[in-house]
Amino acid sequence: MTLLALWNEAVEARSLLLFVFIVLTTAAVHRYAPEDKRRVRTALLFFLVHVALLPWATVARVEGTADQHVQVRLVMWLFEALAGIGLGTTLGFQILLPRVGIRAPRILRDVVGATIFAVLAFVLLSRAGVEVTGLIATSAVVTGVIGLSLQDTIGNLIGGLMLQSDRSIQVGDWIRFGDAVGRVVDIHWRYTAIETRDWETLVIPNGQLTKTAVLVYGERKGAPRQHRRRLDFYVDARIAPTEVQQTTEAAVQGARIPRVCDEPAPHCLLMEHRADGTLRYQFRYWLGDIDIDDPVDSEVRVRIDFALRRLGVVPSLAGHRLLVAQEREVDAAKATRDAAARDRVIAHNGLFATLPDEDRARLASGLSFVPYTRGEIIARQGTVSDGLMLIESGRVSVRLMVPGTSAEREISQFDDGDFFGELSLMTGEPRQSSIVALTDVRAWRLEPAIFHEVVRRRPALAEDVSSVLARRRTELEALREGLDEEAAAHRMRDTKEHFVDRIRSFFGLDEVS
Repeated sequence: MTLLALWNEAVEARSLLLFVFIVLTTAAVHRYAPEDKRRVRTALLFFLVHVALLPWATVARVEGTADQHVQVRLVMWLFEALAGIGLGTTLGFQILLPRVGIRAPRILRDVVGATIFAVLAFVLLSRAGVEVTGLIATSAVVTGVIGLSLQDTIGNLIGGLMLQSDRSIQVGDWIRFGDAVGRVVDIHWRYTAIETRDWETLVIPNGQLTKTAVLVYGERKGAPRQHRRRLDFYVDARIAPTEVQQTTEAAVQGARIPRVCDEPAPHCLLMEHRADGTLRYQFRYWLGDIDIDDPVDSEVRVRIDFALRRLGVVPSLAGHRLLVAQEREVDAAKATRDAAARDRVIAHNGLFATLPDEDRARLASGLSFVPYTRGEIIARQGTVSDGLMLIESGRVSVRLMVPGTSAEREISQFDDGDFFGELSLMTGEPRQSSIVALTDVRAWRLEPAIFHEVVRRRPALAEDVSSVLARRRTELEALREGLDEEAAAHRMRDTKEHFVDRIRSFFGLDEVS
């Protein structure tokens, strides 16, 4: 018998079948369960060891004794079994069962695989002539001794089975265990690993985890995973609580802050009257991504801070009040700075360039400082303006709602020296677009009553505003309808006449010069 013939005899049919099984399982895992590629690589390693032993088996048959040949074949069978069982359990538990809606815990897969291998090992040992009965009797005694010394280990193993069977804690959950808070990243036979926000990994024995109360964040039956956050801040007691609550809630609700849930809606609660003359408020919102908490808290706090500053309120420090003399000094300095800023904003705006100094001073007296932070919605399409907005510094986006959808598209941008809100202010019509802050914006709101007073006294201002209205309306319609330059110019003239008539009617002017 030639060596080639002996080699062909050694390569049995099941080895070829196992190779085909490896190829098919590898393709299936790569497509449906890529996270289990490591188990496939391990099975492939066992198979390669099995193949590597084939020449040894051939040599043992030709030159060795029958016992040597059987021993080598036994080792080959064991590695073949390890490869087949590893692939089979991966294919069954990670691909086939999930396809029919069954997701078994990973530890169950390991237990099933270990049990099958133990049974198969006893069968192979019996076929190899090993006295299995005596081995079982001896192993029972050894098992009893080991069981007494490994009670904790066995408890951890059973705890891991329980955790994965009842799915009370799963990989990806955020939990609190004692003083530690972290995300579950793995549930092993002996322990459960959680990663904290401090870039640390806490290893908890499964036995302890099943005996101690564990808080799972964001879990409620029949509800999406989200977590309520609480942010405390303090405001002077002289400010009406309803103003604080309405202002802060409006700043966050509907602001489209990433990871802040719309439902339940954010809300502000008055929590405490403090002896130092401040009120403690608590702002509550629902976080949709528990992995990222502090950055979202910071974004919400920024919105609250800017909202309070638009109200003319600076959040107080807990337990701290300025003395009356200090307050007066601070208020006087702030009033001086604000007056200079108001005069500067009116003087640098081209819309008021032709007005005499007394009218510009009157307009400046009607300005209120209204800062916005990046991402805030300053004005919404379809609402009525409550004043002319003048931008001192910063940049905003002018956005138009896409018909039939909830999406918006940008049509232009305004920055230093620009203004908006003139349409509603001059005609009473709803806003034609939304305004969103692209950067931190220092803006000033001109009170409608004062602006109307100056317009009635200076009708030429209405003419200037009508030109701006006509230009912006024509640009908007040109984008919507695709007007060419000539059609846009004709539309511009008609639109200006329309706005002149509307302004005359709205303000009760006999003529607009």
